[in-house]
Amino acid sequence: MILKLIRKFKRDGIKIILLIVVRKVIQSPRIIFYKFLSDIKPVNNKAVFNQPAIFAGKGTISLTNCFIGVWPSPQFFSTYAHIEARSKNAFITIGKNTWLNNNATLIADKTSITIGENVLIGHNVFICDSDFHGLEVENRSNGNYDAISVEIGNHVFIGANVTILKGVHIGNNSVVASGSIVSSDIPENVLAGGIPAKVLKNII
Repeated sequence: MILKLIRKFKRDGIKIILLIVVRKVIQSPRIIFYKFLSDIKPVNNKAVFNQPAIFAGKGTISLTNCFIGVWPSPQFFSTYAHIEARSKNAFITIGKNTWLNNNATLIADKTSITIGENVLIGHNVFICDSDFHGLEVENRSNGNYDAISVEIGNHVFIGANVTILKGVHIGNNSVVASGSIVSSDIPENVLAGGIPAKVLKNII
């Protein structure tokens, strides 16, 4: 039994190590390149970068022991995270042990996006605090529009291809199903999904 395990490690272990090295060789220059392109430098930057991220805007971005990018997961090599605190007073905070999957977009336009600890965020997730343009014709291009903070609690699980719109608060421990558009608050300890997302059931 022990000899079989040793032979298996010799056969598969070398391959696994080689693949890890190749991924690092491919991703490391991309991570450095997008860091160079960024407008701002995050504060408290203790993030682990498995995928490139670009940091844009004039505000503040805080990363606390979180993870950007996931392998194996779609678009690992072909995309990057876009994290933008657009105006001077805007800020984005990502908490400890939170995983931001590939091709995530977070834009705090005028207020804030706060993501708690131990949050799992699927690939292609889009989170914003504003509509970016007024609904009225006269306000489409003059900057006269609302922005309302977004807050995501601790231990939240957000599936792939989810859109979270301005003013949304998602309570601790809740799950948002893949493909949902969240336009209103989600309480704690529930499964929510749909367009627009609604509470489907309690999970605790």
